[in-house]
Amino acid sequence: MSSPVRTFLAGCLSAALVLAACGPKSADRPSPGGERRLSIAVIPKGTTHEFWKSIRAGAEQAGREAGVETIWKGPQKEDDRSQQITVVEDFISRGVDGIVLAPLDDRALMRPVRDAVREGIPVVVIDSGLQGDDYVSYVATDNYRGGVLAAHRLGGLLGGRGRIFLIRYQEGSASTMLREAGFLDTVRKEFPDLVLLVQDQYAGATTETAFQLAENLISRFPDVEGVFAPNESSTFGALRALQSSGLAGRVKFVGFDSSPKLIQGLRDGHLHGLVLQNPMKMGYLGVKTIVAHLRGEQIPKVIDTGVTVATAENMDDPEIKSLLEPDLATIPR
Repeated sequence: MSSPVRTFLAGCLSAALVLAACGPKSADRPSPGGERRLSIAVIPKGTTHEFWKSIRAGAEQAGREAGVETIWKGPQKEDDRSQQITVVEDFISRGVDGIVLAPLDDRALMRPVRDAVREGIPVVVIDSGLQGDDYVSYVATDNYRGGVLAAHRLGGLLGGRGRIFLIRYQEGSASTMLREAGFLDTVRKEFPDLVLLVQDQYAGATTETAFQLAENLISRFPDVEGVFAPNESSTFGALRALQSSGLAGRVKFVGFDSSPKLIQGLRDGHLHGLVLQNPMKMGYLGVKTIVAHLRGEQIPKVIDTGVTVATAENMDDPEIKSLLEPDLATIPR
């Protein structure tokens, strides 16, 4: 096992031990001797992006360590709210012991979560927030801070002056809305000479829709000097558009999350920063947290899984490299 992976697992184990120490153990905690095995549903926003594969790897690792069954199921596309609601409802009908959910929409998923709780199935929310307070805990990145870091990186690269795009993701996605808000607030407060050519256009849930939007924006504003995109698919779509227009590398570009093609873009100088979450840790602590709750332990209402910025200068540092290229070998084949 590589050093970065050992460091990651050690950090997650420490966090899990902190959770375990937050309250007394329940008398009816499942024993190693073989009481009924807990069943935990893990429901992502989608299943195709590299980010969700990392979430799954962490969740599966936690499930094995805790001796519980984890069941992975979610919509294929990240704009299919109705399918995600159906997945939640199906797991309620199956009578799982707990749910770890990354809600596609901070309002649309309120009712199915409430229904789960009414049926005695607790819910831990990961990645993206949910309105109301029916969930046990929220395990996620400080997404607003992620937007702040992106603004600092882009503003610094441009020397505080320039014409920029904010390419939004999609309405109702609480995590990306917070990133966009953090970026906008910071630009307005700290970089008043950055001119927002675009700030109200949505890329949509796929790389292709993001590419089409970015291509149209570049044709309208060929003198753009900086771009921020708030998630993996919008970042890759914008990267493709910059490359096809011959502007890649010349336009300062900060994105969010990681994939092999985004890593290559960073190495090639076509991307100048990637704001990184820790999706493996998020999936890991999501499952650990719901299991701790089911076993009678007190847990924090909010658990921050961290955020940082990768650049061409630091991308080979062990800590950053482990976030850019997490070990997905724990996903069952």
